[in-house]
Amino acid sequence: MWTSGNIVLLEVLRRLLVIFEKDCFEDAYDRIPAASQMDLHTAIQETQCALNLVLNDKFSEALDLLKPWWKDSMYHALGYSSILVMQATMTFEHRDIQAAMSTIKEALQTCQRFRKKNSVVGSLSSLISKQSKLQEEEMHAEICYAECLLQKATLTFVQDENMISFIKGGIKIRTSYQIYKDCQNLLNVNRDLAGQSDAFRQFEGGVKLGIGSFNLMLSLLPQRVLRLLEFIGFSGNRGFGLSQLREGASSHSLRSILCALTLLFYNTFFLGGGGCFVVRGPTQRLHLWCRQVEGLKQRLAGKSIPTEKFAVRKSRRYKAAVPVLLVVPALEMMYVWNGFSIVGKRADSTEALLVTIETAEEQLRSDPSPSEFHPDDSCLVQMLKGLCLKHLGRLLQAELCFTQVLSSETRIRYDHYLIPFTLYELGLLYKLQGDFAKAATCIENAKTNYKDYSMESRLHFRIHAALSSLRGSPVGTP
Repeated sequence: MWTSGNIVLLEVLRRLLVIFEKDCFEDAYDRIPAASQMDLHTAIQETQCALNLVLNDKFSEALDLLKPWWKDSMYHALGYSSILVMQATMTFEHRDIQAAMSTIKEALQTCQRFRKKNSVVGSLSSLISKQSKLQEEEMHAEICYAECLLQKATLTFVQDENMISFIKGGIKIRTSYQIYKDCQNLLNVNRDLAGQSDAFRQFEGGVKLGIGSFNLMLSLLPQRVLRLLEFIGFSGNRGFGLSQLREGASSHSLRSILCALTLLFYNTFFLGGGGCFVVRGPTQRLHLWCRQVEGLKQRLAGKSIPTEKFAVRKSRRYKAAVPVLLVVPALEMMYVWNGFSIVGKRADSTEALLVTIETAEEQLRSDPSPSEFHPDDSCLVQMLKGLCLKHLGRLLQAELCFTQVLSSETRIRYDHYLIPFTLYELGLLYKLQGDFAKAATCIENAKTNYKDYSMESRLHFRIHAALSSLRGSPVGTP
């Protein structure tokens, strides 16, 4: 049955497909000539065009559109600095980070000029309590300033990993969070303007993006960390955050696409829920350019990206004197990115995946000269087979597949991540069967008894969500 959340996500996907049409970006760019003067409406319109260009991988054109006004318009400043910050976080080149940091400082100064003159951090709430009215530009200046602060915090973390940088970044994040909360209060006391002003609707979209993202991301943190953050003023309500982002994604504002992308990131990276993706094409072999994979790995803030480390480990099989092919690499990566939870909503797609997996299973079984990777490959195939069977409602067979993997733990030589991930999946299976005590035991086992395996942090996010859900179950909760 389709839920309202699924329907919203499908609408979001539809909008994304429209917005990614090449002609849409080019036409939007061509429609707006260089402005001789700049008001709030034109600034938002031009920044929307720049965002479209960025999403179409036209960074230079977007910068050219924003550059003439970026020191005089808050939205041009926000857009211009956002692109440079995005570039810096993608390249992690020192010169890009320095350029972005310099730009974001100027962007903050530009936004500051539009803020209410007697508005300092923490004073906006008192203004609201006195029923003071902010002008439209002042309202938008608060939102743009909060977004710029978040960007500066990100660059502060990236620039240096020492404790002082983390403290400075944390202070900026808290200040940004407080501004968003104040803006939400302002939104609540000015609801009568919602249907009258496009500028107010744009402001509302900015509030929903900020409040929704903060609540959602904070709710994903481990409970002990969240308790500490709540002590210093943060709070994270997942349901509220998701509702804010869905409302923001459904609006016709500059930030609706950003709300949509945040929802999609959450649903694919953390949960894999909502919508259906059909897998097409061959999935038995994923050809890697293994003399290049390791050299392409980057370090972000001094650390390797987990998915890149995972890819490098898998590619090393191809570098041996006698290369050993990966068994179902496309499906393995699909699982890492929660793809089975998405495809599992379509029985026909799941059946097709099961055929591919069973073919690989038979090939492993009939291999006349098994390699050193054979036990790992067999366990991977059994785990993926169990997932397909679970989504097809064949729960007993799925349980047998998962227990077969766990019984082979001592035989696994390389892919040690398979055991904690399988325990997690078995826990979800028990939950589906209504055995909440067993579910909690399996998931807690995966959480506490396994360390230093591939994609560990990713699994811990999923475990946190699963245990939070189990706490609301009727019996056997942790």
